[in-house]
Amino acid sequence: MIGALRNDLGQEVLELWHKDNDLSSFSDEDCIVLPGGFSYGDYLRCGAIARFSPMMQATINFAEKGGKVLGVCNGFQILCEAGLLPGVLLKNANQQFICKNVHIIGQEKQPLKIPIAHGEGRFHADDKTLEQINNNHQIIYQYCDANGAINASSNPNGALLNIAGICNKERNVFGMMPHPERACSAKLGNEDGKKVFNSLLLASISSNILA
Repeated sequence: MIGALRNDLGQEVLELWHKDNDLSSFSDEDCIVLPGGFSYGDYLRCGAIARFSPMMQATINFAEKGGKVLGVCNGFQILCEAGLLPGVLLKNANQQFICKNVHIIGQEKQPLKIPIAHGEGRFHADDKTLEQINNNHQIIYQYCDANGAINASSNPNGALLNIAGICNKERNVFGMMPHPERACSAKLGNEDGKKVFNSLLLASISSNILA
């Protein structure tokens, strides 16, 4: 993640330790990024322990004041556990870890090829929550086929509504299971991830982008 943000996207990156709790130097022009990984070994469930780290409490306070937050994979799981995003990420429908390229589509209606690598990426929420996030246009990415069609065969993990990424109602916090940072370099043969960052991170996550 750091390499993609710093080297591929040319952003200034400040690394934060999970025991840090001071975000006073951050402004509403900055974005806190929670990367993928296996925080605390994914014991209990993904993100359940990391949610209580000092940095997460600071991140919650930052987000509640309008600060921008991005969570990718395990970062998405942590944001859901922390209550910054609705729903939960459950074990994949096939009960297996999945690592492959998939296609996702956002409100720009352009299918993007982005890698996934997770064992618990199946988005789930109750019917009322699903209706709310759908009506509020909080679904920012859905799994699709190479032509952009959203269907069951293009859903890698059984996520409801083929959901790959969502945002909160205020549109300053968003999370996604696919890894755009792994698709930002021509050397890796794929730069579709740059389009994700350009539309959601670098463009300040405005309602004009996500609505």
